[in-house]
Amino acid sequence: MKWVLSCGVNARKVWPVLPLLLVFLIGSPTVNSATEDGAMPLPKVVIFDVNETLLDLAPLRRSVGQVLPGGEQLLAQWFSTMLHYSLVETLTGNYHDFGQIGTAALMMVAESKGVELDPAVARQAIAGTITQLPAHADVVPALKVFKARGFKVVSLTNSSNAGVAAQFKFAGITEYFERRFSVEDIQAYKPDPRPYRWVLEQLDVEAKDVLMVAAHPWDLAGAKSVGLQTAFVQRPGTVLYPLVERPDYVVDDLQQLLDMLKEK
Repeated sequence: MKWVLSCGVNARKVWPVLPLLLVFLIGSPTVNSATEDGAMPLPKVVIFDVNETLLDLAPLRRSVGQVLPGGEQLLAQWFSTMLHYSLVETLTGNYHDFGQIGTAALMMVAESKGVELDPAVARQAIAGTITQLPAHADVVPALKVFKARGFKVVSLTNSSNAGVAAQFKFAGITEYFERRFSVEDIQAYKPDPRPYRWVLEQLDVEAKDVLMVAAHPWDLAGAKSVGLQTAFVQRPGTVLYPLVERPDYVVDDLQQLLDMLKEK
């Protein structure tokens, strides 16, 4: 995977406009995933986000903590900065892969803390770790059940195609997915509505028959904007954004989601 540094905008100056960027990208939901009687149909397709939803970021937290003065607690700032500038790229019609943006974001966080970080060190802190993340404990058992129950299981990620292939192989979850989708193929980052619509087109399914599962409220806001059903998995430290429509399912883990779907 190729990693290139690309930054030059002061994150502290642009950060306050991020909510406006999200509103501009997502807009208001235009499609309702519920049926006419208000009940949601049992989904035929389940789309999983990857980073943090399926894969544990703890190794990345340690890796980032080793090169930043604030230690592991700065992972959240780095991750937010990376997401922030992926939105900037989408809004401006620019595109660098997630690894490139991640390296740039790490350099920016270091600079904001008054630390001079070598680009090669920044790249290694991310590239050497992000493809070697373990799956959360509930993931493999749940994926087995999703497949056994006949759901079509796919993924949609902001990571590159090569990156997610390596991630799935390391985590041992490749066999549970019928297809993997990356925003690299359309060069627009989630939560822009285009990636979700693109997956619907590729699978030839209606939005109401698809469930998006993620640990990120911004991801689910994008999915809901095109009419997908949504499920929020409350991984440690993740919370809902109160100014958008609440996800259809809010669960502690994937087994709880399976239990709720079984009741439909």
